[in-house]
This record gives sequence, structure tokens and C-alpha cells, in this order.
Amino acid sequence: MSALPLSVAHDTIAGISYWRRTGHGRQLVCLHGIGSNAGSFLPLLAELPEDWDVIAWNAPGYGASEPLAADWPVESDYAEALSRFLNALGLDRVTLLGHSLGTLMAAKFAALYPARVTEMILGACACGHGQVPGGNLSDAAAARLAELDDLGARAFAEKRGPRLLADPDGNREARERVIDAMASVKQPGYGQAVRMLASGQLVENLKDIRCPTHIIWGDGDVVTPRIQSERASAALGGAPITEISGSGHALHVETPAELSRVILSCLESTNEGPCSDKKEETVQ
Repeated sequence: MSALPLSVAHDTIAGISYWRRTGHGRQLVCLHGIGSNAGSFLPLLAELPEDWDVIAWNAPGYGASEPLAADWPVESDYAEALSRFLNALGLDRVTLLGHSLGTLMAAKFAALYPARVTEMILGACACGHGQVPGGNLSDAAAARLAELDDLGARAFAEKRGPRLLADPDGNREARERVIDAMASVKQPGYGQAVRMLASGQLVENLKDIRCPTHIIWGDGDVVTPRIQSERASAALGGAPITEISGSGHALHVETPAELSRVILSCLESTNEGPCSDKKEETVQ
């Protein structure tokens, strides 16, 4: 693995552990996916503008973060945890970057606290399955939890982790990083996240969003197919989807430089007019 930049530090506040590269510019908060953690954003931190204040949290129940109280939490539980975390850091208004399951958290936070979000970036949208909380999990979700229990976290990650990349054999460092991140999942946090995904409703939450929102997807993503990003786009009134060519689900791990360029382009476009006026792009 690459050495950490000297300016990146790990800490815990309000029951949430996180990585932070402190700066005096834009405040970007990164929310990871279900089989990942805050450390998965470290390659991206090295690519973003040096003056940005970039924070990547470990969601409740991940890393050293305390799990939520509810056995079946919903998006608002994570959004409220994020609000407490940002309050503790003294951050009033931020840009949110949500990846996969993190898109559900980001969207709900922006819907509940619209004054606190300047812009939102959604990578590899996970729409959720819209189940009623507290019911029976789908066969696929139940099998995911059973497989973690049966195999153990490391073997579970070695089996599932490479699917997050478009070219796991061609990028050894990215492969190791996604496997290591997935191998760190534990109960009850992972089970809570699985249940939140089962009842999640990204499309409904996005209908209440008023801040500029940008969608990014990797054309090698087999975990969250493009149709999920298209549904998110439609809920936002036809927001464009920027594709990154040759990237899989873990955009921030596999193609951090390309993702950084897209993020900068999306945020620059915010000042040029409504994002729905922008044409769809593909980044090679």
C-alpha cells in the first residue's frame, strides 16, 4: 500500500472514527459503502486539491465507530449520526460525497438538513430495495449475512471484494485495498447496514433534494448497474450521469485521479447553470 500523506490524521469524535486531511478550502465529507470503510478514500484524498478540508467517516458500526441503537436502522438514523458528527467537528455547511450505500446516507442528510449541504456528489448509486423495516430480509440479503458468518470476514472479503473493481488482476494495490476494507466489517454494524439497504429508498429521498447534485458511475460496475444511477437521475429531474471508463464499483479506489477530475468538473459546473442543463460525459 502507498504511504499516507503526512497531513492525513485519524481520530474519533462523537462516537465516530474518521480520517481527515485538514485544509482551509472546500469542506468535503466522504461516506463509504456497505463493504468498505473510511480508509478506502485515502487514494482519493491524495488527488484532491491540497487546500480542501477532506473528511472520510467510518459509518456507525464500522471501524472504531459506535454502532447504532436500532437493530434495523433506516436512512434517517445514519443522517442524524452524521449531523452529530459534523456538529462535533464544528462544520455547518459541507459538500457531500456518497458512494454506494453512502448515497442513501447523503441523500437523506441533504433532505433533512438542506441548509447544511452546498453540493452533493453521488458515486455508484445504491437505490435500496424499499422493504418495510422489520420484515424478512430478501434471500440475497440473508445469504450475504450468512456467508459472512460462515466464512469469516477475511474469506468473505477475498471472495466478494474483487467484484468491486473492473480490473482486479491489473491493479494489485486497489485489489488489496478493497479486500482489506471488506475484511474489516463486523457485527452489528454490517448487519445494520444490510438492513438499511433493504429498506432504503434513494429515489424517494432525492425528490426532496434542492442542492446541486452530480452522479458518477464506472462503466465496469457490476455491483450497482447503471440503471440505478438512471433512476437517481430521473428523480433529480434528469441530472446528467458522468461515466468513468474502465472503472468498477469502487471508483475512489480503482481510478482516484479520474474521479478527482470529475468531481472538480462537476463542482465547477455548479456555477455555470443548472446541472440538468449539462450533457452526459464519459471520462476515459
